[in-house]
Amino acid sequence: MSIFEGYLSTSEAVAAFSGPGVVAAMLRFEAALAQAQADEGLMPQAIARSIVGTCRVELFDVEKIVRDSGRAGSVAIPLIKALREAVGLFNAEAVEWTHFGSTSQDVIDTALVLVTRDALALVDADLQRCTETLLALAERHADTPMLARTLMQPASVTSLGFKCADWAAPLVRGGQRLQQAAAQALQLQLGGGVGTLAQMQVDAQRAAAVRARVAAALGLRDGGGAWHTQRDDWVALGCALGLLAGSLGKLAADLALLGQHEVGELMEPAETGRGISTVMPHKRNPVASMVALAAAQRVPQRVAALLAGMVQQHERALGAWQAEQAEWSSLWMAAHGGLRALATALPGLRVDTARMQANIDSVCAELPGETVRAWFAPAQVAMAGVQARQRVAELRRAAG
Repeated sequence: MSIFEGYLSTSEAVAAFSGPGVVAAMLRFEAALAQAQADEGLMPQAIARSIVGTCRVELFDVEKIVRDSGRAGSVAIPLIKALREAVGLFNAEAVEWTHFGSTSQDVIDTALVLVTRDALALVDADLQRCTETLLALAERHADTPMLARTLMQPASVTSLGFKCADWAAPLVRGGQRLQQAAAQALQLQLGGGVGTLAQMQVDAQRAAAVRARVAAALGLRDGGGAWHTQRDDWVALGCALGLLAGSLGKLAADLALLGQHEVGELMEPAETGRGISTVMPHKRNPVASMVALAAAQRVPQRVAALLAGMVQQHERALGAWQAEQAEWSSLWMAAHGGLRALATALPGLRVDTARMQANIDSVCAELPGETVRAWFAPAQVAMAGVQARQRVAELRRAAG
């Protein structure tokens, strides 16, 4: 991660996809695999205990593993090498059982599933904060008149509450879409060299039992087989996140436009050291909107790369899967950065109702009376207020 990505993400998302975060998740997989195999009688319990006891990230030089992965072509290869060496220090007999019946993609994919589940929890929490703030604003300002704008020009009158409910709607849908996609995508990867689990040297029923035990130990869905080169469920989750980032970008764009000095209707909260200019002290830049817009600019390329990477050869991919791994972490870090920025800023949003009315009055002063009566009458605001309240009630029900 470059210095320029750091301020566009969050420390929690960065930690989840960091070297220690991913290696720790890989070790969780190896420990669960060994214990499941012992419970199914594939190896002695004492062997499994030696492996499980060694699967602690603090025992490993993560930076060296990451460095060595470039030459090996996979982060799993230097990790398994280091794990076997560490296991051998305590129990030489356990070395040959370490990573038994599995393959590099099993441990890497499952580790990414585990850290993605953590990242999804971060996204879900901040998404709920954003949504609840917008719904509260929609209720509070259901009858607050403001200009609606089409093609970047003043159009008619609406209400701030209606606009906030409109912003909240795709966030509610986005959260539902993410959870539905995650229910399919967050599944164990375990198939061995070519997806058949033949390297476990047991019949299909016992191999399936091992897979079920590993999935249960890690709290993941057992999809009933490997998905080494069938990435549809996984990519669908990435696409759902991409849609959410786009919805957040639309919200951020509106906030930035409404906060322009010439408009001045909604402003991000002013805080010491936040949004200041290096040369113009009177400026207050909309930093949260900026971060969310940056995410909306970057995320589509990440999603496109995931879709392009679905073209994978035969049972294991050359290049496409490896590209997907890099894009996946960047996607989640960028999307959560934009989401956290808005979740932090929205509760302190400054609403200038006087400026909203002044902007309406300025437009009306230039229009014929019949046009004002048709498009700016109080009944227009009342209608928007009724619909805002109805939408809030519907969205709260949908959000559960």
